[in-house]
Amino acid sequence: MMGFLDRAKEQTQQALQEGRHKVDEVQARRAGGDLLKKLGAAYYAEHRGSGTPDATQQALAALEAHVTAHGDGFLHGV
Repeated sequence: MMGFLDRAKEQTQQALQEGRHKVDEVQARRAGGDLLKKLGAAYYAEHRGSGTPDATQQALAALEAHVTAHGDGFLHGV
């Protein structure tokens, strides 16, 4: 009986870890998409004359930092 409970507990913990990992992936993908949108908005504003090159560079730097930390997987759906 104890072996069954130990295996069930182990499987439950593994499922929780996988679930947390999936949630982290989704959150990173969503954050990457948001940063990409901000970069596009900054670029568009700069070229319309209402934005600045500094704002575009800041948005690009934030996106590059995100890619360094989480990879560029979110770009493949674009």
